[in-house]
Amino acid sequence: MSQSAVSDPAVDPAVAADARQPRLASRGALVAALILFAIFAALPPAATAAGDPFLVVTATRIVIYAIAALSLDLVLGYGAMVSFGHAAFLGIGAYSVAILASLGIGDVVLQAVVAVAVSALFALLTGAISLRTKGVYFIMITLAFGQMAFFFFVSLSAYGGDDGVTLYSRSTLLGTSALESDVGLYYTALVVLVAAFFLLRTVVASRFGRVLRGTRDNTVRMQAIGFAPFPYQLTAYVIAGALCGIAGVLLANQTEFVSPAYMTWQRSGELIVMVVLGGMGTLTGAIAGAVGYLALENVLSSMWEHWHLPFGALIILLVLYTRGGIAGLVGRIFGARP
Repeated sequence: MSQSAVSDPAVDPAVAADARQPRLASRGALVAALILFAIFAALPPAATAAGDPFLVVTATRIVIYAIAALSLDLVLGYGAMVSFGHAAFLGIGAYSVAILASLGIGDVVLQAVVAVAVSALFALLTGAISLRTKGVYFIMITLAFGQMAFFFFVSLSAYGGDDGVTLYSRSTLLGTSALESDVGLYYTALVVLVAAFFLLRTVVASRFGRVLRGTRDNTVRMQAIGFAPFPYQLTAYVIAGALCGIAGVLLANQTEFVSPAYMTWQRSGELIVMVVLGGMGTLTGAIAGAVGYLALENVLSSMWEHWHLPFGALIILLVLYTRGGIAGLVGRIFGARP
């Protein structure tokens, strides 16, 4: 038998099965995401039926951080860029709401446009410098830029400095007060999450996404076949920063309070843990990681004052013994590759 016949999927069932595996994995991830979105959509009626409206507030926070985790997964999971300053974009989005509200601009659409523009510009400038480095040096320089943003907003005494600033009301949505109700804000955040998921799914499935994954796996090989990694990595960094800025806009409206604490390196670390916990390089995993991290935090904090100890131990065990994170664990349960 010829070599071509051996490798022909029509002849060799094993080769055909391997060829189908990525498509099946992608389809499984999409199904899992749709199930998650359906659960999210059904949560407010379920909370009302259970007589616990506070569940909607908790779920809104989870959805917002899921958007931020998705944005980080683009650079961390698909680009292998470990950014310890990603929370800076979250803070920039939140302060866009506070500053524009003080100037009389209260519509969330305009605030989101400004947040995206400022976050993208900050990502472009800092990313162009940070991406000249690699490994631990990249981690340290993103941490430095994040801390610079943190101390810049601490110095803004007009907006409360280190104490932050309270918003008098939530933003309007195209002139309506749809965000004033917790349910309205929740569904708005959910729509943004779904849109962000499908946007990033399209990005990573495109030629751009394939090149980005190639630079993650082997930068030298990508350079050898004619692709310069820098512009692809920088573009991904800007997209991630802009998307995280939108999460910051929603977070400010959810808490009705803005503080430099939103952009500390600890917050960046929490986002990294969410991505790792859910499964790096899997968009569905980033959402699942945010759900698992924040749900576990809420449950343990309600049970014990010193909840950080068991919380940290559980996170370590989950990361060590669930290869591929939550997405990998679910994939193995249902017989698919992570």
